Amino acid sequence: MDDSPQQHFKLELSGDEALVLFEFVSRFSESDRLSIADQAEARALWNLCCLLQKQLVEPFAPDYTLLLQQARDRLRDEDQDEAIGT
Repeated sequence: MDDSPQQHFKLELSGDEALVLFEFVSRFSESDRLSIADQAEARALWNLCCLLQKQLVEPFAPDYTLLLQQARDRLRDEDQDEAIGT
């Protein structure tokens, strides 16, 4: 397994999934609130989760919690005062 944080994945979405996910993420970006406005958003998120499950091996690793924490640390904004949930 390549532990490099520089791994890249390609996920293929339908046009409908892309549009619905764009609206969902845009709404979050504007409001800092995650909420499902339409069942199609839940379906698109479930579909995205399935695509990620097919690509990722980390969720099945015994040290998944550590791997997740390391990934969060790499992605987190340096100025944590403005980060969500802190």
